[in-house]
Amino acid sequence: MIREHAILPVRPGLEDDFLTAFQTARPLIESIPGFRGLSLSRSIEDPSSFLLLVDWKRLEDHTQGFRGSPEYAKWKELLHRFYCPSPDVQHFIAVA
Repeated sequence: MIREHAILPVRPGLEDDFLTAFQTARPLIESIPGFRGLSLSRSIEDPSSFLLLVDWKRLEDHTQGFRGSPEYAKWKELLHRFYCPSPDVQHFIAVA
């Protein structure tokens, strides 16, 4: 299993709009083969910062499957306007 870790810097003042848009976008990513689950958390210290963790069966399920899909184009349309700067996305694999 691969865990995608994304820090989402949402423009201040747009957090509630982002959360509403995320609920609309969530089924898009959930429909992708290899998707295993996700969680979205909000920073206590910086309420404009969100942590998205997505579990994938394989790295390619995210990098090729999701990012190469029509669902990703819709995801971007719904969510990417909220970010400044662009999210920092990394992939992790369990070692212990």
